Amino acid sequence: MDYKFGEYPVPSDFKYTDVLKEGKPIHVKYDSFYLKHPPMDLSRRAKIFAPFDALKGFREAIEEKNG
Repeated sequence: MDYKFGEYPVPSDFKYTDVLKEGKPIHVKYDSFYLKHPPMDLSRRAKIFAPFDALKGFREAIEEKNG
């Protein structure tokens, strides 16, 4: 282990250590990447991810509790 990503050690033979070291890319507003991939509206994003239920039965438990 020769590199730590946050608090997690990364094995020395990990293929993408160099990518981890670079970190998250920072895009300047209206650069070529931003123009090609503009941020998604929060309302549209909510519609896409709303059907995803990570904790099965959680929604029903909340409804039952508030019920």
